[in-house]
Amino acid sequence: MTADSETKRKFREALERKKNKGKLAEDHKDAGSKAGGQHGAEGGPHQFRRKTG
Repeated sequence: MTADSETKRKFREALERKKNKGKLAEDHKDAGSKAGGQHGAEGGPHQFRRKTG
């Protein structure tokens, strides 16, 4: 085996691993978001803060 064909084989194997890794992430798309909400507490008094710089 030449060095060129050995390199190509390694790249092909790495590409296959990369493709298979992406397939595993698609299995959990039906799960809900981990983020609780987009905003902080609603209904509370708004605090105005003066810019110091």
